[in-house]
Amino acid sequence: MFSHVQDLQFEAKPDGPDPAFARRFQEVLGGKWGEMTVAMQYLYQGWNTRLPGKYKDMLLDIGTEELAHVEMIVTMIDRLLDAAPLSLDDAKTDTLKAQYAHSNPQHPIHNGNAASPMDSMGNPWNGLFVTASGNLYADFHLNATAEMQGRLQVARLWHMTDDPGVKELLKFLITRDHMHQMQWLRAIEELQADGLDGVPVPEAFDLENEIDEFAALYVHASDGDKATEGRWAQGQSFDGRHQVTVQETPEAYGSRPTLPPGDPRLYSTPPMDAKGMIQTIKEKLT
Repeated sequence: MFSHVQDLQFEAKPDGPDPAFARRFQEVLGGKWGEMTVAMQYLYQGWNTRLPGKYKDMLLDIGTEELAHVEMIVTMIDRLLDAAPLSLDDAKTDTLKAQYAHSNPQHPIHNGNAASPMDSMGNPWNGLFVTASGNLYADFHLNATAEMQGRLQVARLWHMTDDPGVKELLKFLITRDHMHQMQWLRAIEELQADGLDGVPVPEAFDLENEIDEFAALYVHASDGDKATEGRWAQGQSFDGRHQVTVQETPEAYGSRPTLPPGDPRLYSTPPMDAKGMIQTIKEKLT
């Protein structure tokens, strides 16, 4: 059960309207790496977790906090759009005229000068951004990436505004993104300590079924000559099962594929008995 408190987690107000920055702010609301994505991602991972206890509880904690961040960004966008000009005639200063020129027309037309679940280009937020694989070790790595990318985008927005109130909210979001990034990195370590890291995927495929010849083979397939200097191309493999070997030139282990002539109703074919070929195809399908 969810319960909503109308007080914001952090309060910040802009000095005045800025419809152009409101459009930019939409990216960290409804973009691929925005707050809507991480909120839904952590909540779905938590709801779907079949392992009760600290990991499930943490996912639901952070996912619920991210919903609060969604509300804060929506509120800030609404405030940036408050009293924003609806036409060039309404824009009384050169600054407002420039902001009007770079505003998102969907804000006033579609939403009545309010935020909506979309990115800075007006593309709607997409549930395909959310990953909840059932493998906590994989998911936590992606969560750390999401926080890193989200923090980077908010930091870039920091340099796109001079409004002190907007900067305060951005500062808060950057701080919390950093904290969540560290939480996911710690959670990955704890999964390892608890024996739940499961490289690469726990229980889904027995590692003994892998083909040993390729299990720790580094294929040097590009002409960059430094790649094999990394630890990934030498020594013991990360899972501790093999010694890494380097294949300096990619080798082919299969033959060149050949396909039979296609159905002449779909492909151009060499001159032959088309009726006979069609009959043969029909016989294969029966």
